Formats: sequence, C-alpha cells, structure tokens
Amino acid sequence: MNDFTDVSYKVENGLAWITINRPERYNSFRAQTVDELVKSFKLAWASDEVGAICLTGAGDKAFCTGGDQKQRAETGDYGPSDSGLFEVDALHRVIRDVPKPVIAAVNGFAIGGGHVLHVLCDLTIAADTAVFGQNGPRVGSFDAGLGSGFLTRIVGEKRAREIWFLCRRYSAEQAEAWGLVNKVVPADQLHAEVRSWADEILQLSPTSLKVLKQAMNTDTEHFVAIGQMAYSSLKMFGETEEANEGITAFNEKRLPDFSNYRGN
Repeated sequence: MNDFTDVSYKVENGLAWITINRPERYNSFRAQTVDELVKSFKLAWASDEVGAICLTGAGDKAFCTGGDQKQRAETGDYGPSDSGLFEVDALHRVIRDVPKPVIAAVNGFAIGGGHVLHVLCDLTIAADTAVFGQNGPRVGSFDAGLGSGFLTRIVGEKRAREIWFLCRRYSAEQAEAWGLVNKVVPADQLHAEVRSWADEILQLSPTSLKVLKQAMNTDTEHFVAIGQMAYSSLKMFGETEEANEGITAFNEKRLPDFSNYRGN
C-alpha cells in the first residue's frame, strides 16, 4: 500500500507478504507501525485473493525487536497512532483472529515484542541466522498475557520461565528443538520455503482451515483477558522510576540497576 511508511504489503499468487520495513531500527515497532500492521492483516483477511499470510522483517538482521525503545526514551511513549492508543493488543488479536494461516518468516532477531509476534503466528519458519528471546524484564516491561501464557503452552513451564526470567538469546537450532519454530532453513532459502508451505496451504479448503484455527485458539482465549489486565498494569508500571531505569540503561548501553526495587 502506497500510504504505508513502516510496513510493506503485497500479494503474490495467494500469499500476502506483510513486512515490517524499519531495518534501521531493527524492525522495532512504534505506534504507527502497529497501526499499519493491523490494517495489513485486515486487508489480507478481506481479500479473496489471499489464502495465506506471511509476516517478516525487512533486511537480513531482524524479524522484529519489539517496541521502539529509542522512541520511548525520546517521547515517553511509542508515538502517535490513529486512535490515540498503542494498539499492540489489537495486533495480537488480528494475528489470532484472521481466518487464514499466518506464517512467521524469522530472518534475524525476534526479540521482546517481536518474539511475541512470531509466537502468535500459526507457523514459524526461521533462517539459520535467526535469534530468539525476550527482553522485557531487562528494559522495565513485560507481556503477562499471550506472550507468556501462550508461550508456556508451546514450550512448557520450565522453558517459558527460563525465557522470561533470564532474558537469554537462543539460536534457531535451539528454538526448533524446543518447538518454538517449525523448520530452520539457510537464510537465502527462507522466502522460497515460505512460498512452498503457502502453496501447500492454498490447495486446502479455506473454510476447513478457518474453523480449525478458531478451534485451536479456543483453549488459550482466556489469555487475551489476562493480557488486557496486564496492559493496564504495564501502563502504570511504565511511569515508575523502576521502569525508567530499564529504558534509560538500554539507551545508554549499560546494565540496569534494579537493586533498589527488590523489596517492592
């Protein structure tokens, strides 16, 4: 779409490619990016031409690294949006609700909120150069809804707690072993592999796929409500000195000092 600045959207032979196009910021998202992603998924939802959707990032360094922390440090928020709200919960919902299979093509770093996006996609294909992990507790943030509860369903309790409580980085090979991704391929074969999977999907009944996706979502739908509560908490937490220490340390490229807040 010509009016998009942060996202590119194109349809090729039944497959909609939705690409976060901010490689200079490691495809992190600001509020405008989120708005454009929601609109892109809705375009694919409404289109009779589209039977499968791929979410990926521009360039070869990052799939998505979550919320734009430089933007947050500069303005105190993620910038202006169409509604005046930071609609990341709406983005999570549309990825789950769009009645067509969504493939994440992870071409580099999938960190923080970007890691949550790939987790929410129906399938994940990763380049062998991809890197996975959470970052919230390191920068004074968290995702206590789908990004943690649904992740636990995928990898299990112990591994999900490790991912969130240690904020380590994991290779594509490790992610595949844990069930975080469906397949790992050489980076130069990523788009071709997505194309191949999409072509298989396009041979199947779209109504069957829609109902199957809705059925599979049912068991984890309560995490959406938990996520709403978590966003309320996150908004209040984001205004505290503790959260400010996390984001300040990130932008100053130093380790945060949270020692004063352990008795809270």
